Amino acid sequence: MCLKDLLETETHRYHPETINALLYIRANALNKRIVFVSGTFNIVHPGHLRLLRFARECGDYLVVGVLGSELSNPPMPEELRMEGIRAIKQVSYGFVLHDPLDKFIAQLKPAVVVKGKEHEDRFNPEAEIVVEYGGKLLFGSGDTTFSSLDLMRQEYLELNRSTIVKPQDYLDRHDLDLGKVGKTLQRMRALRVVVVGDAIVDEYVTCDALGMSQEDPTIVVSPVAQQRFAGGAAIVAAHARGLGQAAHFFTVAGRDDTSQFLREALSAHNVTYHVHPDESRPTSLKQRYRVNGKTMLRVSHLRQHAIAPEVRQRLLGEICDVLPYADLLIFADFNYGCLPQPLVDGVAAECLKHDVMMVADSQCSSQYGDVSRFRDTRLITPTEREARLAVQDFDAGLVILAEKLRQKAKAENVVITLGAEGLLIHATSPQVVDWETDRLPAFNRTPRDVAGAGDSFLTCASMAMATGANIWEASYLGSVAAACQVGRVGNIPLSVDELRTEIAT
Repeated sequence: MCLKDLLETETHRYHPETINALLYIRANALNKRIVFVSGTFNIVHPGHLRLLRFARECGDYLVVGVLGSELSNPPMPEELRMEGIRAIKQVSYGFVLHDPLDKFIAQLKPAVVVKGKEHEDRFNPEAEIVVEYGGKLLFGSGDTTFSSLDLMRQEYLELNRSTIVKPQDYLDRHDLDLGKVGKTLQRMRALRVVVVGDAIVDEYVTCDALGMSQEDPTIVVSPVAQQRFAGGAAIVAAHARGLGQAAHFFTVAGRDDTSQFLREALSAHNVTYHVHPDESRPTSLKQRYRVNGKTMLRVSHLRQHAIAPEVRQRLLGEICDVLPYADLLIFADFNYGCLPQPLVDGVAAECLKHDVMMVADSQCSSQYGDVSRFRDTRLITPTEREARLAVQDFDAGLVILAEKLRQKAKAENVVITLGAEGLLIHATSPQVVDWETDRLPAFNRTPRDVAGAGDSFLTCASMAMATGANIWEASYLGSVAAACQVGRVGNIPLSVDELRTEIAT
C-alpha cells in the first residue's frame, strides 16, 4: 500500500497538503538526514534565522512546517507567512501544516526535531513520539552572529557607487563622449559569445573572529554563512550572457555536487553550457574564508593535469559546431588543464576560418601559465606578473614589456592589468608608427573583493571591440565593468543596464 493510501485509511484524516508534503519529502530527501522545525512565523526576524541556521546544521534536509490558521490563529495569512519561509536559503522544503504536530512527526519521522530554547522547560507533546522512533528533540536559540545578515547581504549584492571615480581626461584624449559609449553598450546586446576555459566554483565562508588560540598562534574563527558563485571561465560566460544576446560555455568538470551547483548556476544565468564530465578530476572549488570584509584564507580543491585526448576532441567538435554563428570567442584560461595547446590551436584555426574575433586571458596567480600561447588575438589582458612570465623578462619597463608580449603572441592589443594601479593599454595604431600607449587608473577606490576584476574587464572590453569600438573606448567600458564587479563580494553577472547607470552618474 502506498503512503497516500495508508494515510487516507488512518483514523486521523490528514489534510491533502500534509499528504502532498510527505510524498514530496520522501521523494526528494532519500538517504538524507531530515530536520523538522515548525512555528507560526508571522514576521521572519533574526531570531528565526538563527534557529533555522542551527537546525540546518543538524542535518541535510530542513523541513519547515508553517502552522495553519486553525492551529495558531495568527494575525497574518498563512500564504504570506509561507512566502517568508520559502525565501530563506537554509530551508529545503516548506509547507503549511494543518494537522496536529505530533501526528505529522509520527509520519515523517525526522532524525531531528528542533524547537526554540524557550520550549525546553515546557511540555512538548511530540517528545514521546520522537523518542519512540529513535529521533532527537533539540532546543536551540542559534547564535548572535546572524544579527549581521543585512550587512552580509549588502556586502554580497549591493554596489556602493560612491566609491567609483571615472577620469574625464581620458575621454577627452581619445575623443570619447558618454553618449557614444552608451550606444556601444546597446550594440553589445546583439552579440553571440563563445567562452572556453576552466570552470571554478567560488565559495565564500563568512566568519566571526573568536580570537587567538591559547594552544598555538592561530586565529580562531566561527563560520556564519556560506555563499557559492560560478567562477573562473563560468563567470566570464555569465557576464557575456548578461551583456549580450547569447553565450555558449565549454568546459570540463568532475562528477560531484560542485558540478551540479555549477550547472544550476549557469542555467540560472541563462548560459548555454557544454560541461564535459572528467572522472580524473574534481570540479575546481575555491573557498575563501572572510572575517570583517577581508579574506583570511583561501583553500583550493582542484587538479591541474591536461584533459584526455578524447575529451579534447569532443570539446573541439562541439565548439566548431557553434563558431560559424558566433561574434566573439573568449579563451578564459586558469591553467587547470581545460585548454591544452592542441585544443587552443584547433579552436583558433576555426576562428580564423570563420572570421570570429578572439581574445584571451591566462591567469597564473598561484600556478604557471603562458598567455603568449594564444596567438593572433585581438586582445590579451595579463597581469604584470603574467606578462613577465610569458616573455621571461623581469627587468624591462611596462611599455617595453607589453611590446615584447604583443610581438610574441602576435596580438593586436595588450592590456596589462596592475591591480590598484589600474592598467596599461598598449595598442597597434594606424595613426602612429608601431604602437600607442595610455593608462587608466582603477575606477573603484575602495574595492570590496578584487577577485573578479580581470574577468569582468576582459568580457566587457572584448565585447565592446566586437561591436566595432576601438581599444580606448573598450578599455574605458571594461574599467567601468571591473569597478562595478569589485564593489561587491562574489561573482554577480554584469548587465547592460547596470553599466549604463554607472556611466551616466
